[in-house]
Amino acid sequence: MKFINKLRNNEEGATAIEYGLIAALIAVAAITAMGALGNQLSSTFDNVATEMGAAETEPAA
Repeated sequence: MKFINKLRNNEEGATAIEYGLIAALIAVAAITAMGALGNQLSSTFDNVATEMGAAETEPAA
């Protein structure tokens, strides 16, 4: 009976689960932010490549 009461009062597992949930939320936020940043960087590099291609085809002054 003491063993069952001891297990019921033990909160270490609950704390570990809470830390795990916090880490998961941080990971989701980081992945979302990195995805948005990646799309923006891709667009920027595409614009630079387009401008460089246009400058390459223009005759020199």
